[in-house]
Amino acid sequence: MRRSTPPRHAVVIFSGGLDSAVTAYKLRAEKVALSLLSFNYGQRHVKELDHAANLAVQLGAAHDIVDLTSLGRILGGSALTDTAIPVPLGHYRAETMRSTVVPNRNAILLEIAAGAAVAAGADAVAFGAHAGDHAIYPDCRPEFFTAIERSMKAGNEGHMAVDFQLVAPFLNLTKTDIVREGARLGVPFEMTWSCYDGAELHCGACGTCVERREAFEGAGVSDPTFYRSARKGAAR
Repeated sequence: MRRSTPPRHAVVIFSGGLDSAVTAYKLRAEKVALSLLSFNYGQRHVKELDHAANLAVQLGAAHDIVDLTSLGRILGGSALTDTAIPVPLGHYRAETMRSTVVPNRNAILLEIAAGAAVAAGADAVAFGAHAGDHAIYPDCRPEFFTAIERSMKAGNEGHMAVDFQLVAPFLNLTKTDIVREGARLGVPFEMTWSCYDGAELHCGACGTCVERREAFEGAGVSDPTFYRSARKGAAR
């Protein structure tokens, strides 16, 4: 049975992106103590970590960045970790977005977060996966959520809080829902970073930029993001 009450202390997978930011703000609004955990896994958009650090200050929450840069060298074949592979343009659900999959990434990050939760005496790990990710990323699907939570509990039995839970509040919601919730919570969207290109400004044409723009439009919320491109882009 999943608990009906919020956890007391959550370790949050915190990229500095829109989804993880709204997850953290939602938990804070529920009076949950936060430990924010970011990862440098060799991603080309590593500047997201600066945004994560700034958001952590704004949240007044503890923040750590885990150095997994060597991981990027062995998890090849992804546009996020291999600069020889172009970041695909166009809609996020386009077949070309498969090139942005980093093999087993969420399982790796979540299991590290589980260890951090045990060490800190936290009773939850939280991440911002949402329904829009399901078509592309197998490690954002409900069946993965169930399996990885079971793994966390089995691997830490007798050491983890007895009421430990994996929290994914947007698992069955859309990016538009997340923006709407973030607006309600007063999330400073301008401080978040989504673009996979990793340049000075959001490119406005890659899959995650297109998804971000459409989410704000769908939610009827003003988008504070500066984009290099005024168009939404077409898939390569």
